Amino acid sequence: MTALYFTLWYALLLGLQRGTKYRLLAEYAARGEAFDRYFGQDPRMLAVDRAVANTHEQMLPFLVTLWLHAVFVSPGRATVLGVVYVVLRAVYPALLGRSLSRTQPKRVFAVTGPSYLIVAWLGGQALWTALSG
Repeated sequence: MTALYFTLWYALLLGLQRGTKYRLLAEYAARGEAFDRYFGQDPRMLAVDRAVANTHEQMLPFLVTLWLHAVFVSPGRATVLGVVYVVLRAVYPALLGRSLSRTQPKRVFAVTGPSYLIVAWLGGQALWTALSG
């Protein structure tokens, strides 16, 4: 699961984010405009950056609770929940959309809500098992 999560992370980082950056560089150059990667406000770059940053922000809670659950509760259950979690994270950029908008929070809750529940379940079960001996 850890390898699968990092595969997703690098696909987003090197595939989606990097690919979007170079597409926008070419698009802006064709129009005779300068593309500012870090201070520009292109909504497509902002959406991709949000997808990458959110996946990165959730990495530590997910991996820690996944491993605690696998070690102390059930490696099989941790694997199943881990697969569901990674699939949800993979869907996140699609639900976020090509550019940020006001409807974005409503769409991405379909991913973030279940993802938070999975992390809470993994961690809660590991904590319960550790405390109950």
